[in-house]
Amino acid sequence: MLWLFGRPPVGGPPIQAKETAMSGRTQAAWVIGAFVSAGSLLAIPAASGRPVPLVLQAQQQEQITKDSVIAGTMDIDFATRTSKDTSGDLKQGSPALGVKDSYKFNLTVAETTRFSGTVTRQPNLYGKTMGRKKQDAQLFYSIDMAVRNPKDLKQEKTVGKWVGTVPFDTASGAFDLAGGKDKESALRMAVDAVGRAPAFSDAFRGKLVGKAEAKESLASYTFKRVVGGRTVQVVVKKSDPMRFDNLVLGKGPAETYPTTTVVGRLDYDYETGNWYTDRIRFAYELDGKEFEDVVTGSIKWVEDPDRATNGKGFYEFNLRFNEESAKKSGESAAFEKMSEEDAFFAIDDSVPALTGRVTYVDTMSGETVTTSKVTYDLHANKLTKQQIMNFFKLWLVAIGPTNDE
Repeated sequence: MLWLFGRPPVGGPPIQAKETAMSGRTQAAWVIGAFVSAGSLLAIPAASGRPVPLVLQAQQQEQITKDSVIAGTMDIDFATRTSKDTSGDLKQGSPALGVKDSYKFNLTVAETTRFSGTVTRQPNLYGKTMGRKKQDAQLFYSIDMAVRNPKDLKQEKTVGKWVGTVPFDTASGAFDLAGGKDKESALRMAVDAVGRAPAFSDAFRGKLVGKAEAKESLASYTFKRVVGGRTVQVVVKKSDPMRFDNLVLGKGPAETYPTTTVVGRLDYDYETGNWYTDRIRFAYELDGKEFEDVVTGSIKWVEDPDRATNGKGFYEFNLRFNEESAKKSGESAAFEKMSEEDAFFAIDDSVPALTGRVTYVDTMSGETVTTSKVTYDLHANKLTKQQIMNFFKLWLVAIGPTNDE
C-alpha cells in the first residue's frame, strides 16, 4: 500500500478582549461572552429582559498579530504499518482487517476555540484469491469543539462536534467530502444551541484530489512569487499536486466562521519534502459582504541532522494572505541580495501571513515511521480570525496527505 503525500523518508502582542457596553446586563453564562468574543451574532438580555442583537462587524474583521494562534499537540499512530494481516485471507502485506491509523490531537485556534478528538483512517483491503474488496478506504472524524472564556481561558464550554466519514479512492487520490452522506455519516459541523445562539449543522462538500498511486507521470512545475518588486521562482522537478475542487468547508463552530469554498493547489516536492501553494483561494460571505483570500507561499521541511536516530524534523510555515494587494513599494532592498530560493522562502512581515513551525518527533522501524508526536506553534501577522480558522479547517481536511509518507 502506498500513501500519497507527506513528510519525506528518513535521510505580537496579545489580543485584548473588547468590552461591550450593555447597561444593566445580568450575569449571563460566560459562554455567551466567549461567543461574542469570537464574533458570533448573539442576543444578550438587557435590563428590560428583551434580547438586544449584537452585530460585531468590526470584530469580525479585526486583524490579529499574535504568536501561537494555532497551537497544541497531535499524536499519530500508524497502526496499519505495524499490525499486519495474519489470517491469510487478504493480499500479502495488507494491514489486518479493521486496523486504523489514528490522529489524536488537542489544538487551540485563535486562542478562544479548541478542537480535541481523533481522526481515524483505514485503507482499502482486498481478498487474497479473488481480489474482492473486504474493506473501504475512509477517514472518520470525531472532534469536540469548545469555546473559551476570553477573560479566563481555563473556562470553556463544549458547543458541538466536527463529525462524519470521508471515503477516498487510493487509486485516484480523491477524497470525497460529501461521500459520507451515502453512509448516513456526512462530514459536518454540528453545533448545539448555546445561550440564545441557535443550533445548526453545516456539511463539508467537494473534493480534495491527489495524484494516483503511480508516480511515474509526475511532472516539473515552476512556482513564482513577487518579493519586493522582484519576481523569484522555484522549479520543482517532481511535483505531486493536491488539488481542491470546489471544496466547501462547513460553517462553525460559531456563526462568525462562515461556509467557505476553496479552490487551488498545494503541491508536494518529493525531492525536498517541501509544500508549495499555487494560489489557494478561500471565498466566503460575512455580514452580507463577499470576501476572497488568496494564499501563496511555502511550507518548508527541515530535517534534524540526526533524524535517522532521533526522528526529529519540522515544517517551517511561510504562508501569505492576499500578498499582491498588501505588498508595499520600496522594500526590495531587503531581498535583492538573496538567491532565488532564499528569497522565495523569505518571510515578509509587511504582509498578512501565517508563520511558525509544526514539529515532529517520529518513532521509526528501519525507514518506516510508526508513530509521531507533533507540536503546533503557528503565528499570525495581521490575520483575521476567519482567515486563521479557514486555513486550520483545510489543514485538518488534508490530515492524511500532510502527515503521511
